[in-house]
Amino acid sequence: MASKPGILTDWPWTPLGNLKYIVLAPWVIRHTYSFIFKDGEKEKDLSSFLIFPFMLSRMVHNQIWISLSRYRTAKGSNRIVDKAIEFDQVDRERNWDDQIIFNGILFYVFSQMLPGGTHLPIWRADGVILTMLLHAGPVEFLYYWLHRALHHHYLYSRYHSHHHSSIVTEPITSVVHPFAEHIAYFALFAIPLVTTLLTGMGSIVSFLGYITYIDLMNNVGHCNFEFIPNWIFSIFPPLKYFMYTPSFHSLHHTQFRTNYSLFMPIYDFIYGTVDKTSDALYETSLKRQEEFPDVVHLTHLTTPESIYHMRLGFASLASKPHSSSNWYMCLLWPVTLWSMMITWIYGRTFVVERNRLDKLKLQTWAIPKYNIQYCLQWQNESINSFIEEAILQAEEKGAKVISLGLLNQGEELNKHGGLFVHRHPQLKIKVVDGSSLAVAVLLNTIPKGTTQVVVGGNLSKVAYAVAFALCERGIQIVPLREDEHEKLKKSFGDKSETNLVLSRSYSPKTWLIGDGLTEEEQYKAKKGTVFIPFSQFPPKKVRKDCSYHLTPAMATPAALENVDSCENWLPRRVMSAWRIGGIVHGMEGWEGHECCYTMSNIHKVWEATLRHGFQPLIIPSTRSEY
Repeated sequence: MASKPGILTDWPWTPLGNLKYIVLAPWVIRHTYSFIFKDGEKEKDLSSFLIFPFMLSRMVHNQIWISLSRYRTAKGSNRIVDKAIEFDQVDRERNWDDQIIFNGILFYVFSQMLPGGTHLPIWRADGVILTMLLHAGPVEFLYYWLHRALHHHYLYSRYHSHHHSSIVTEPITSVVHPFAEHIAYFALFAIPLVTTLLTGMGSIVSFLGYITYIDLMNNVGHCNFEFIPNWIFSIFPPLKYFMYTPSFHSLHHTQFRTNYSLFMPIYDFIYGTVDKTSDALYETSLKRQEEFPDVVHLTHLTTPESIYHMRLGFASLASKPHSSSNWYMCLLWPVTLWSMMITWIYGRTFVVERNRLDKLKLQTWAIPKYNIQYCLQWQNESINSFIEEAILQAEEKGAKVISLGLLNQGEELNKHGGLFVHRHPQLKIKVVDGSSLAVAVLLNTIPKGTTQVVVGGNLSKVAYAVAFALCERGIQIVPLREDEHEKLKKSFGDKSETNLVLSRSYSPKTWLIGDGLTEEEQYKAKKGTVFIPFSQFPPKKVRKDCSYHLTPAMATPAALENVDSCENWLPRRVMSAWRIGGIVHGMEGWEGHECCYTMSNIHKVWEATLRHGFQPLIIPSTRSEY
């Protein structure tokens, strides 16, 4: 929002929320029905029919640039601005599709109002040339002076400051303006379109091509990575006056009073508003190499639609905890299947996110495997191959620690990472599964005064450690299943066995639960029970009269930079204990791996984690002190 919002700041359909697309329904239905079902040539208008598909293609075009920009800036190669993007920017820019809806409505209206607005030919060369000339002349010139006027303190505080709130730009930053600004921009960009219509030179190619050009150049100017090679300007030096670069426009967002041009810097050169550092920033950004992390966090895709919730997917979804309840996900199944095919064909680990904590550089990498593949034994070798390759690649890049994150899913897969340490005994990089911090978080989550805890679900390395620690404190452990009771009894030996109780009452109101807990078992709990997961995946919530805690996690310190997405199903600025464990391991510079059956000193890890600013999550009940 602008600092002093002026009139026509909000979009007319803002109160509709996600239902805003219904404002297009009358036009879309009418023109689609006419084109498909009417017989007469007068009713079949290809140019009007194509407006809606073209709107959808614009959204896909912009999304491709969003994902590409986030991927390239996460890797660091050719990145222009290093500052962080935070949740407030994502929230401010989530309605970037408003301008596409607005343009669509105007296209429908003016196609019916203006002479020659319907039944356009597919191609007219004179119209294409006229469109190019009108853009290079009147449009670029008028935009330059409109832009300078928008930087006057009166208009800037009421309108344009909303756009400039984003110092570090993303492609969608280009179209994030108040409604009134978009009215002015459309009036400018309509000059070539309306002129070609009135002169009888309009065509489908000139219309769609011109809007696509505008979208392309907007995305280029705000993508925050430099990719225009300097040999282009060497071959044709005057091109520097007629095509801007990402670094050229990036300076406008950091310096504010320079580089006002739309896409052609010629007017900045004419009126002396070119930033003197434009060439230097261009050269520096172009030569910038890929960033090498200190700590790598490995993760993987979960459900087929989880690709949308990753940082490289839909920014608005990634900024909220993962939920499969969005109604429109079913409409995206063709795209979802396509993305799964691309993931399978690409078949390589890819960078998802970068963060920084003090001087420690962090990256998150994802391997192209889905949750269901972890349940298939014949996929184990392929999964382990990806993990092993990622470990060796991270070591080659100079990383000190690699945390296994969601990949740490059991002994059968790779012995909690121990398989890779055994295969490569000379590894310098430390393999950390984060289990010690997960145990500490769980121990710190058990409500104060608890005397009995029910343990249910498939036991894990973390579950064994937590159960043993609770028994040592004198808290009774009540396994749900007889076989789990026998496993715990065998694991404990003679130590703390007296606090291991097999009961059928299930009266304790604190339950530690893991994967595999059935709905039937959940219904055995008393009303008001607190379910505390020890697994990395949240349980299915079937009891409305009970409360469910998050999977082991902690709130991140304010010093953690570039946090603009949620980690799977966790809230904003909350990170899983397994991931934090790797970060703390790297910050402390601890030697030794934490994988297989080994576990770091729980108290030592907990104290170090708190010292670095991570905080326990507060639940309704009083926490015990660890």
